[in-house]
Amino acid sequence: MHTLSEEETIGHVEEVKLADALQERYLAYALSTIMSRSLPDVRDGLKPVHRRLIYAMHQLKLDPASGFKKCARVVGDVIGKFHPHGDSSVYEALVRLAQDFAVRYPLVEGQGNFGSIDGDNPAAMRYTEARLTDVAVALLEGIEENAVDFQATYDGEEQEPYVLPAAFPNLLANGATGIAVGMATSIPPHNAAEICQAAALLVQNPEVETRALLSVLQGPDFPTGGLIMEEAETILQAYETGRGSFRVRARWAVEQGRFGTWQIVVTEIPYQVQKSRLIEHIAQLLEQKKLPLLEDIRDESTDEIRLVFLPKSREVKPEVLMEMLFQATALENRFSLNMNVINAHRSPMVMGLRQVLRAWLDHRHEVLERRYRYRLQGVARRLEILAGFLSVYMNLDRVIQIVREEDDPKAVLIATFALTDLQAETVLNMRLRALRKLEEMAIRREYETLSAEKTDLLTLLGDEKLRWQRIEAELQNMADKFSRGEKGQRRSTILSAPRSITIPTHEMIEREPVTVVLSQKGWVKALQGHTVDLEKQKFKEGDSLRTALQCMNTDKICLFATDGRSFTVKVSDIYRSGRHDGQAVRLLVDLPNDQDIVSLFVLEEEKLRLLVAHSGRGMLVENKALIAEKRTGRQVFNLKEKGDYIQFCVAAQGDQVAILGDNHRLLIFPLDQVPIIARGSGVVLQKYANGGGVQQIKVFSAADGLLWSDNTRLRSMDDLKEWCSRRAAVGKRAPLWAR
Repeated sequence: MHTLSEEETIGHVEEVKLADALQERYLAYALSTIMSRSLPDVRDGLKPVHRRLIYAMHQLKLDPASGFKKCARVVGDVIGKFHPHGDSSVYEALVRLAQDFAVRYPLVEGQGNFGSIDGDNPAAMRYTEARLTDVAVALLEGIEENAVDFQATYDGEEQEPYVLPAAFPNLLANGATGIAVGMATSIPPHNAAEICQAAALLVQNPEVETRALLSVLQGPDFPTGGLIMEEAETILQAYETGRGSFRVRARWAVEQGRFGTWQIVVTEIPYQVQKSRLIEHIAQLLEQKKLPLLEDIRDESTDEIRLVFLPKSREVKPEVLMEMLFQATALENRFSLNMNVINAHRSPMVMGLRQVLRAWLDHRHEVLERRYRYRLQGVARRLEILAGFLSVYMNLDRVIQIVREEDDPKAVLIATFALTDLQAETVLNMRLRALRKLEEMAIRREYETLSAEKTDLLTLLGDEKLRWQRIEAELQNMADKFSRGEKGQRRSTILSAPRSITIPTHEMIEREPVTVVLSQKGWVKALQGHTVDLEKQKFKEGDSLRTALQCMNTDKICLFATDGRSFTVKVSDIYRSGRHDGQAVRLLVDLPNDQDIVSLFVLEEEKLRLLVAHSGRGMLVENKALIAEKRTGRQVFNLKEKGDYIQFCVAAQGDQVAILGDNHRLLIFPLDQVPIIARGSGVVLQKYANGGGVQQIKVFSAADGLLWSDNTRLRSMDDLKEWCSRRAAVGKRAPLWAR
């Protein structure tokens, strides 16, 4: 391929397809974001910016025993040597590593204002100071002993580690979150002692199952505590696949007051929830009267969280009040689990718990082996030097003579005493005071000690099983270390999924009569009272009244659609104004444009509805089976024929069904012949020839008789005997009064 010279490059234009150029550049950007910014490495649990921060502080000798240095100095070194990005982003990363409410085991010890759980910003970097913690030192352990590989920095002037030795399980202990291009990661913090115990279990039995690991590592352990409400099987599935979520609730307790009064005190809130925003949101809901059981909230927090909730009445049950708060506020939150990480081969992948622990252990084994080889080289070099010392100590006078008289004493020493180049050079550089007899004894002791160490190192390097035993011992020591003290105690409590609690809103709120009005074009509004003059109601141009429903402001109503779906809407969610046109039904529910509303009624669990399709199929359904939790509704009636639709959704009040087809045939049969189904395609109510359909249907009581319309007389069962038959019959010619 011809390479253009500098002269040829000037003015040269090369045509490239826009799609190819965009694809090439976008993939390069995506790869850079994934590898160098958003996803952590499975081995040390760090993103590049965090790794560079810790390594820069290590170079500045900011260990736990040294003094603090200004954060501005640290940030300057990071962006100048390793990370050519903005100082604000680097400082934010540094601050997060020091926040004990953000990370379970801080890697940086901060001095000054580093923000708070209220969401307060930290002080400027020129005011704050920092140094490494013991945990960060553990991550760096062995970095000067060839434990990991290094790479050139962005400008080629420095070297930085690909990954840290990571004697601490940082990925699981502190977790990680990040959003890349086309992928994301979300890993919750865990208890370090539990992680080490689980890793030791994996060392003992490499085939151990995730269920056994979870008997030791219970689940997430958030720095802010809280209650994790999930079933054991749900947690198991999440850790096996590397994907899932955990429901986290605030920790609360009831404090009794005088004269039977009480209050709820929250001492822990879910992870990553800002306390100030939480309180602000609750105050807004109180102002909007969306928390009817709550009277007031007080923030009595100091260094520890203490939120006080006062009930509207002492008759309110504490668990009911908290259930309402959990549903409406961030006192209950979900933390997703997506263990998407960069593996040892520099590729992103989603790992389960067992894979993550295996990757960390394999890294620890590689680090241990590299450190042993590095130490062995050092020991061998020192033994070579000591052997040279010992060989010349018996002939010190001859050594002195050679040094004084020979022009090339090094060559003569090598030839006379069979020394190596290193030994001869060391002997020549030896100080005179080292020629004492006492020094010779010290050299012999050191030689014997190093010889024993060399034997141990060779044994370890030659026996993989022995190396894994050393790693297991390290894990047990680390588990003991991190299980002691307040920091080692588990902060989050894992409980079973919460039982469903019904909030009796209708008992706590003053019930008001409301009339819900639905127009022909699908606009709905709620008017106060049951004495609404419907004839005076105004609608948009070309629109008119379809139906009106009398209900209460605490009711839930059902909108049943022609495609067989039911939608549930709270009356309180409907815009209440007699002067307004209301709002479109499709803003409340996800009703397709080619479907319409068949019926509008109040959901009363003990009642039945008769659903009838135009094709003549139908079924009975309980009102409680029509309740839909989502805007998308609930599919209740499955339409079998193309072009079919739900034509009637009527209250099943009676024991007889009268159905009239568009072929003018009337059929009457007992209602108990229609099955009660929660979801299905129904049964045939009346047969039609040549693709006919239903024209009218009535449910009535045999004792009361049938009133077909307002201008017909009431007819008894004796009058209707001619049209009575079984379900799914054709029926007989309808009388004139039914046509």
